[in-house]
Amino acid sequence: MTSASTIEYSADKLVEVLHKVFDQLKPHSGKQRKGRFYEVPTSFDIETTSAYIHDGVTVLDRVSPDDEKVATMWVWSFTIYQTTFIGRTWEQWFECCKTISAVLELTDKDRLIVWVHNLSFEFGFMQHYFDWVKVFAVDSHKPVQAISSLGIEFRCSYILSGYGLAKLGDQLLKYKCQKMVGDLDYHQLRHTKTEITDKELGYIVNDTRLVCCYVQELIEQEGSITKLPLTQTGFVRNMCRENCFHTAGMTHTESQKQKKFWRYRDLMNKLTIEPDEYLLLRRAFMGGFTHANSFHAKDVVSDVTSWDFSSAYPSVMVCEKYPMSKGEKVNVSRETFYKYLKTYACVFDIRFIGLKPKFVYDQYLSVSHCSVLKNARTNNGRIVSCDECVTTMTEIDFAIMQRVYHWENIEVANFWIYRKDYLPTDFVKTVLDLYGAKTTLKGVQGKEVEYMHGKGRLNSLYGMTVMDIIQELQIYAGGWQPAQKPDLTEAIEKYNKNYKRFTTYAWGVYVTAYCRRNLWTGIIEMGSDYVYADTDSIKHTNTEKHKEYLNWYNGEIKRKMTEAMDYHGFDKDLWRPKTIKGVEKPLGYWDDTDGFYTRFKSLGAKRYMVEEDGEINITVSGLNKRVTVPWLLDKYEQPFEAFDDNLFVPASYTGKNTHTYFDDNPINYIMVDLNGKPCVYSELSYVHLEPCEYDMSIASEYLAYITDCKEREII
Repeated sequence: MTSASTIEYSADKLVEVLHKVFDQLKPHSGKQRKGRFYEVPTSFDIETTSAYIHDGVTVLDRVSPDDEKVATMWVWSFTIYQTTFIGRTWEQWFECCKTISAVLELTDKDRLIVWVHNLSFEFGFMQHYFDWVKVFAVDSHKPVQAISSLGIEFRCSYILSGYGLAKLGDQLLKYKCQKMVGDLDYHQLRHTKTEITDKELGYIVNDTRLVCCYVQELIEQEGSITKLPLTQTGFVRNMCRENCFHTAGMTHTESQKQKKFWRYRDLMNKLTIEPDEYLLLRRAFMGGFTHANSFHAKDVVSDVTSWDFSSAYPSVMVCEKYPMSKGEKVNVSRETFYKYLKTYACVFDIRFIGLKPKFVYDQYLSVSHCSVLKNARTNNGRIVSCDECVTTMTEIDFAIMQRVYHWENIEVANFWIYRKDYLPTDFVKTVLDLYGAKTTLKGVQGKEVEYMHGKGRLNSLYGMTVMDIIQELQIYAGGWQPAQKPDLTEAIEKYNKNYKRFTTYAWGVYVTAYCRRNLWTGIIEMGSDYVYADTDSIKHTNTEKHKEYLNWYNGEIKRKMTEAMDYHGFDKDLWRPKTIKGVEKPLGYWDDTDGFYTRFKSLGAKRYMVEEDGEINITVSGLNKRVTVPWLLDKYEQPFEAFDDNLFVPASYTGKNTHTYFDDNPINYIMVDLNGKPCVYSELSYVHLEPCEYDMSIASEYLAYITDCKEREII
């Protein structure tokens, strides 16, 4: 993988390369797959020009709102077994694929996998050049896997890795390769006849080589290309399933292994879900809490400290109790309602009448989580007060509501209860092993692979537990069809009977509920010192005032973790591994070393600017800080003052593009490139990229609430 060569594409040269390595490309079978896969990393990438048609002329920038959007591919790169081929047309690429298919004798059973980083983009251009046997997608225009009739299977390496190309190079341990940044100016007209400089060529071929290095490392780590899943979560799902059902490498007898398997299968057979129960759980699910203290919003706050939970989601998987029985729907009275809340895991619909806050600096209940909402006052998407609202929640959420709201009355319906217990021992052991690998192996020479596994897969655990049961089917049949929603009853029955299932959806609902509860203990404790919170972190002032709370909270985690270790029969210190330097890192503790900001300013959820160690940075959903921050610093002498309502960021400085997909819009035009050379370009389908501007406007209702809080400090 280290000594790569670049060749201008020709069929003869490709055949020569394939014959040289044919013996090393023998396909290998996967245990659970039909067919065989060639054991070699390959990658495909394209470079394109997005433009407009104005008065019949191809221009780089929009002149009129009526200008037609167009795009064309002007070079492609394909890397296979240390050799990179460069081509200029789709006809060449399709010929390349046919040649590969013929020489390697590919079929629908014996396939070659070609990884594409962000397959949705390349697929948008090449979709009509191939006959597709199967296209698996997570959403419209977002294919994860596309199998052609030539026996070439395209997969998305971005979805597999979870990293953009710039970050993907940082994950490489053996075959070092980094994305080249800044060598290709995309704001130029280019076509298939445009000359490519050596510098540009280096940029073009580097992307596919980087992806091949990543895939090769995965092949060596996992033992075979057949063990690579389609998505990042697939790695940890396979690991957990193996540990829960079999435990890889265990020395037990075959009889003992069978008993272990059937014990876990019996548990899953008990943890089945009814269709109406699933709908209730789906309504109850909420993600992490992200919000800002209304009193501090729009103000520059000095000396802000940030605390964060140490692996928040994995920690609650270990030390909290979850629904571990078949759900039971029960009728409740006012008396039995509170009794059930104390004893069981409970999920239910609830109507609040006359809801009012106990304090005004922040609120818990989200507007988007209510099916009925009457006469509400809101705070950046959170309900301050209302005459009536209907929502769905767990007993964990209700406990938070009791601490932050008053109400005149409540009505409860669709009340389901579950016996609470710890998650299965083998599942919890997997969580602890991954956290331990992330902690103890960081910086340890020779253990880089194990560390990266622990870090990456630990972060995927939560996503695995909350995978939605009912997912719309994205169908591609010569074009993207309207999504089809599966029959609820059939889908639930299939889920319940799935022989490979080792989790239940209810667990994921409770993972986030516990984390929200933990975060809100800090929000309530901080009071007026609380500035901003996001899922597993809290930013605040006067941190010394709250050290007693920090010690109390960490003491509670210690108690819970100790009880969990005793229950599972684990070593009492398994939850608090040490780094290579001997520093203990307890799972789930508040970490008071997350960060310190000399200045902090928030404009609401996912919008803030910080100054840390003299460096100014931003976190804004919809802006790329690497592009926007230099622009802010260059344009404004006082960036904290400029970072406010109605700040406008021009399209060139957001770092974000709008993707427009043209699936059935053949084009054929003439383009004059950056060097003055004309050429006819044509596409059967394409994706147009357009830099998008950003307006930092704040909703008038939110501005009014901020003003009222600061001026009157009442609602």
